[in-house]
Amino acid sequence: MTDTVSMATNMAADQAWEIAQHDGCGQAELVRSGEIAPQAPVEAAIARIAALDGPVNAVSHRAFAHARAALTGIPADAPRARVPYLLKASLEYPGFPTVSGSRAKRDVVATRGWPIADRFDAAGLVPVGMSTMPEFGLLATGEALLYGPTRNPWDADRSAGGSSSGAAVAVAMGMVPFAHASDAAGSIRMPASNCGIIGFKASRGFNVRARAQHWIDDTLCSDGLFARSMRDTAWAARFLRPADARALPAPDRRLRIAVDLDAMHGGEAEAAVADVIRSVAAKCAQLGHEVEMRPVRYDRGAAFDALGLLWPYLGGDLCDHYAAANPDTPLSDLLEPWTIGLGERRATISPDELAAALGVIGSVRQELTEFHAEFDVVLSPVNRTVPPKLGVLAPDRAFDDLWHALFDYMSYTPLHNMAGTPSITLPIATAPGQLPVGALFSGGPGSDEMLLALGKELEAAFPWANRWPPAAHPQQAGSQ
Repeated sequence: MTDTVSMATNMAADQAWEIAQHDGCGQAELVRSGEIAPQAPVEAAIARIAALDGPVNAVSHRAFAHARAALTGIPADAPRARVPYLLKASLEYPGFPTVSGSRAKRDVVATRGWPIADRFDAAGLVPVGMSTMPEFGLLATGEALLYGPTRNPWDADRSAGGSSSGAAVAVAMGMVPFAHASDAAGSIRMPASNCGIIGFKASRGFNVRARAQHWIDDTLCSDGLFARSMRDTAWAARFLRPADARALPAPDRRLRIAVDLDAMHGGEAEAAVADVIRSVAAKCAQLGHEVEMRPVRYDRGAAFDALGLLWPYLGGDLCDHYAAANPDTPLSDLLEPWTIGLGERRATISPDELAAALGVIGSVRQELTEFHAEFDVVLSPVNRTVPPKLGVLAPDRAFDDLWHALFDYMSYTPLHNMAGTPSITLPIATAPGQLPVGALFSGGPGSDEMLLALGKELEAAFPWANRWPPAAHPQQAGSQ
């Protein structure tokens, strides 16, 4: 095998950029047809990470030697043979660090993987590294104290979103065509919206297991792969789906689409975001869909309060675990102020309040199921504002200020995690100044195929494939 230095040097920036403009399916097809060398997609990813990552800080661990060695053991008939991707820093993959954006796990290396890692291997995908994320995925921005802020590729002073922060940036920049992401309250859809790519959250139970059992994880969290094209997104959603997941067929007709601009806590999104959603609604109407302004019927106050009661339990579990495992180390040396603050807030929650919050999960699912008997799809904002400036959601901001800022910002996407329903953000339009603002389409339980079909239709009618951050092009990024 060619040594690391010469191979990295030989993959020129323009050649790497040419490969990066193909989606994951396209890169696999280029290898399969013999148009490019089998190692070329991985070498292009390595070259682009080396050239582009510095200013944006999207990659927390570079596994270039592993990737090159892994190429030799991949069956040629694997569906995405030799296509590169990134793992999220919280996913266990044998031999890779599992840092989860936290100083508490700085030296942890995974010794096993869960079924989702096996699926990635079976697909022939090649991990070239791991992406950045906030500590344990507890914030909607990538500003972990461990390795500093991950920057939005469209505006370096703004947040890339979170918690799958670096994954979204890497795909938006064309460093890799795929990147693993997970979503317990919007952690796939929010960064996808901020970075101008597709983010699909599957129905509850519609991806194979990605981590150990945990009552909140198993209730709220879904995993998937970020992508820039709908064919990549649809392939990944189906490939990661358990055999017993019962997906409903996509309707063979125009859809009934309700447009809801109101946040979970009440009130519309800011004007720039609301304008984008109205423009997308008009585009859907152009395609013949029945579009109507209609707020979703559910108890918004109860849902918002439940989110505020469940979130501290995630932080509290972490505080308990790391305090017990490190009795002689101050917790502040291991965990960020936000995580510790969540643990302190958990101590104020009564058993009756927790029981009520858990009850909301079931009632919200029923309310959405009833609404979707009338409307196939709901179109809404992903976030209440355009991507915020770095620091607004930083983990060392005063806890009460950060609490209010976070839940004001992420007040659309958690609904679908509670209900276990599918949801996808599409990069159809932009806000003034070309800031990405995703359009969130959500359906009833098991309606994953309907959302994937709608995304494919919208992509064909209003294509976004050639919309790249300026720094993604080698003329801006420079050559290696």
